[in-house]
Amino acid sequence: MIIAAIRSGTDPAAPLPPATFHRWLEEPICCPRCEAAYNLVLDYDLAISRHFSADSRRHLQMLRKAIMLGHATNHHISHFETNGVVVTSHSARQPQPTLSTRMLTQRIQ
Repeated sequence: MIIAAIRSGTDPAAPLPPATFHRWLEEPICCPRCEAAYNLVLDYDLAISRHFSADSRRHLQMLRKAIMLGHATNHHISHFETNGVVVTSHSARQPQPTLSTRMLTQRIQ
């Protein structure tokens, strides 16, 4: 089971889990220390399974812990993904500065 947690207001930084249809779960995971919220997405068939609550318990605990630890870095990581016992983090790509911006910063220094 692969569950992705994507910070609300951001785009996924990596491809979403492989599936024909994705389902966004209604209840996001919120950081207990601030207002950051992460929406959860997973395979539709797994989400509607009657054993989903039991099967996903460990995955959701790991995602909650990763989000709580992400508070220390001001939630720089905008996309977490869990599969089995591993949580993978994907940070949002920073836009490359344009040539004119680089020249401006060189003149200021």
